[in-house]
Amino acid sequence: MSYRLRIKIQGKVQGIGFRPTVYRYATQNKLTGWVSNTSSGVIIEVQGTKVHVENFISALKKSPPSRSEIADIQVTEIKPVKENQFKVLSSISGKEMKTRISPDIAVCKDCLKELFDKEDRRYLYPFINCTNCGPRFTIIKNIPYDRPNTTMKKFKMCKSCQSEYDNPSDRRFHAQPNACEICGPEVKLVNSLGFRVESKGIKAIEKTTKLLKEGKIVAIKGLGGFHLACDALNDKAVKTLRSRKYREDKPFALMAKDLKTIKKYCEVSPEEEKFLLSWKSPIVLLKRKSNTPYPVSLIPISNYVAPNNKYLGFMLPYAPLHHLLFKSEIRNPKSEILVMTSGNISDEPIAYENEEALVRLKNIADYFLLHDRDIYIRSDDSVTRIFPPTKKEFILRRSKGYTPDPISIHTPYPLSRIPILACGAHSKNTFAILKGDEVILSHHIGDMENAETYNSFVNGIEHFKKLLEVEPQIIAHDLHPEYFSTQYAKNLSSVNCHLSSVPIQHHHAHIASVMADNMLRNQKVIGIAFDGTGLGSDGNLWGGEFLLADYKDFKRVGHFKYIPLPGGEKAIKEPWRIAFSELYSIFGNKLWKLDINFVKKLDKGKCKILQKMLDSGVNAPLTSSMGRLFDAVASLIGIRNTVNYEGQAAIELEMILTEDRKQKSEVRNYKYTIKKENNIYIIDMEETIKGIIEDLKKRLSKEIISLKFHNTIVGLIVDMAKKIRKETGLKEVALGGGVFQNMFLLTNAYKELKKAGLKVYIHEKVPTNDGGLSLGQAVIAGCKN
Repeated sequence: MSYRLRIKIQGKVQGIGFRPTVYRYATQNKLTGWVSNTSSGVIIEVQGTKVHVENFISALKKSPPSRSEIADIQVTEIKPVKENQFKVLSSISGKEMKTRISPDIAVCKDCLKELFDKEDRRYLYPFINCTNCGPRFTIIKNIPYDRPNTTMKKFKMCKSCQSEYDNPSDRRFHAQPNACEICGPEVKLVNSLGFRVESKGIKAIEKTTKLLKEGKIVAIKGLGGFHLACDALNDKAVKTLRSRKYREDKPFALMAKDLKTIKKYCEVSPEEEKFLLSWKSPIVLLKRKSNTPYPVSLIPISNYVAPNNKYLGFMLPYAPLHHLLFKSEIRNPKSEILVMTSGNISDEPIAYENEEALVRLKNIADYFLLHDRDIYIRSDDSVTRIFPPTKKEFILRRSKGYTPDPISIHTPYPLSRIPILACGAHSKNTFAILKGDEVILSHHIGDMENAETYNSFVNGIEHFKKLLEVEPQIIAHDLHPEYFSTQYAKNLSSVNCHLSSVPIQHHHAHIASVMADNMLRNQKVIGIAFDGTGLGSDGNLWGGEFLLADYKDFKRVGHFKYIPLPGGEKAIKEPWRIAFSELYSIFGNKLWKLDINFVKKLDKGKCKILQKMLDSGVNAPLTSSMGRLFDAVASLIGIRNTVNYEGQAAIELEMILTEDRKQKSEVRNYKYTIKKENNIYIIDMEETIKGIIEDLKKRLSKEIISLKFHNTIVGLIVDMAKKIRKETGLKEVALGGGVFQNMFLLTNAYKELKKAGLKVYIHEKVPTNDGGLSLGQAVIAGCKN
C-alpha cells in the first residue's frame, strides 16, 4: 500500500547539494515524488511503502549533506497520487524567506583532483566547482539560490555543463556556478593602467607566478574581493607593498602552498591544523617557531610581514585559482608563501569590482589578475585562532566562510517578533538582523572612517534585507552620537515613522554578545568589559568596566579611575600623551624630577600645552579605558610613543613579555587600590604606575615589566570578580571587549577565575572586539521590545 508524505525542511539547505542527496536517497528506496527549492526552504513529497519512506527520512536526518544545517523538519501525511518516478522540480518562489544562505566554500577534494587531471575537461580551469564547493554568498543576488539569481546568469552553459547541471546523479547537479573553459568565466592579466592585456587563461596565471617571483605586486581577484599579493620571502617586495598601501606596521596575511610549508615557520596544533584545512579556510594566527635563526636551507619570511609580532596569520589556498598559483603544473619558479592582504588602501573597504580595483589600486599594484565572474557582495577573509585552555575557536574577524550563518539565540525573555536591525560599532563594524530566534551577522564592514566604508555598510544592509525579506521596525545603535552607524540609525528613524531607534550602551552590548554567543539563559552575569573606547551613560569614555548584566539591563558596579585624555582622539594615536596624563595626575609638576627615559625624552613645549588641557579640562575627555592604560604603560616603558594601527602599542606590550619560566615564577604583581564610592568600586592604578617607575629606575627589562603588568591585571580581575560574587552571589563571569584579544591576559584570567570557583564565558562564534557588538545590540533590543 502506497504511503505519501510532504516534508518541509528549513535551514541551510540550498547551494550545498541538498536536492541531489534527496534524489539519491529517494531512488535508493525506490520512492516516487519530487523535491524543490522554495524561498522558505526545501519541499519534498515522497511516496512508496511505509518502510521505505521511513528509511528515507532516517537517512536524511542521519546523513544530510556535510555542509547543510537542518533547523526544522515538518512532516505531513498526504493522499497518494499516481506517478512513476522521483523528480527534481524547478524552484518555487514564495513570500516568506526562511532558507539559510550558504557561505562561500573552499574548493573540495574532488574538484582539486579534476583540476590537476590532464584527462579531465576542466584541467587547470580556475573556476572549477560543484555542489559541494565554490562561491555562494558573494555571488547571490536573491533567493531561491538558482543561477538566474546569481552573477553567473550571464554565462550560458555549454551542452556538457548543462547535462551535468540537469542530471540529479551528477556531482554538479544544480551547481549554480557550474562552468568550464568553453562557457564560463576567464582570467586575464593586465598592466597597472588596465589598458594592455598581457595574457589570458592559464598563461595569465603562469605569467603571474613569474611576476610574483620577480618581486612584483599583483592585485588578484578572488572569491570576495581583491588581494594584493607579493612574495613573502622578498624583503624589497613586502616593504614596497607597505609603502604603497600606507600600512606601516600592521601585520599582513600570508598564504602558503601547503600545510608542510606553514609548519616550517610556525607551531601548528591539531586544532589549528583543522581550521587551516577546513572548508571555511580562515586566516589562522599561529605562533612563530622559536628556533631562529632559521636553518640555512630555509629562506626566512620577511621581517616586514609582521613587525614586532610573535604570530603570523596563515591561510591555505581555497579557490582553484590560488592552487594554480602554487602548483608544479605551472612551469615557472613559484613563491611558496605569498603575502595576500586585502585589496585596499588602509582604512578603505576591500575592492571587489574590476573597474573599481583598477582605479583604487593602480598606484599599489604593478599588475592585475582579473576575472569576469562578478562579485555581488564583498567579503574579506576571516581571521581566527585557538583558545589554549579549551582548544576551541576564538574568532577575531568573522566574514568569508562564516557569513551569513546565523547565531541561534536562547534567552529567558521572549524575543521580539518584530525584525530588528543592529547597526554595530564604529570600529570593525558589522551589522546584524534579528529575525525570530536567530541573529544573522553581516560580513566584516571595517572601520567607519570614510564614505567608501559607509556606503559599503548601507549597501550591505539593503542586500541583507532583500535576502532575508525583512523590513526592520526597530533599529538598535550605539550611544555615541558621532558614530556613522548611530547617525545612520537616527536619520533612518527620523524619516520613517514606523521605525523606532533604540540606543544601546557599548559595554552592555559587549557582555550581551558574550552571553548570546554562549547561548546563556540565566538572567545575570558579572560582566567584565575591557576595550579602548565606548561612550558611557554618564557621558564619559568607558573601557574598564565591571557590570551586573542581563539581556535587558545592566548596572555598573566597578570601573577604573577616570584619567583625562589630553587631545581626545589624538591621544589614542599618540600614547605618550596618556602616559604623561598618568604621571601628571600622580606627581604634578614633580614628574620632571623622575629619573626615567620617558620623562627625559619628553618635548617640554608640547607638554606645556598638555598641562593646560589637563588643568582646564578642555579637550581632555575622561576615560576609564583598560585599552588606554595598556597604551600608557607601553609608552612609559619605551615600546612606542605613537601607533600606526589600532591597538599597536598594547599588542607590542603583550609580544615582549618574557616567556622565561624561571623569570615568570619569580615575578610579583604590582599593587593597586580598590575603593568604594557611591556603591561603585573604583580601581586606582597609581601604585602600579609608581611600581613601574621604580622598576625602570632599577633598569628592569621591558620584558619583565610587561609580565608584571599583565599579571597585575589578571589578579585585579579575579579580586573584583570575587568581591562582586560575595555581594551578589553570582558565579557566572562574562569577559568581553577588544582588550581580551590579548591571549596572555585572556588565558590567565580565564584560568585564575576558574580556580576561584567561577564559571567563565568568553567568545567563540563572534569576535570579542567591536566586530561582535552588533550581536549584543540585536539581542538587547529584542529582549526590550
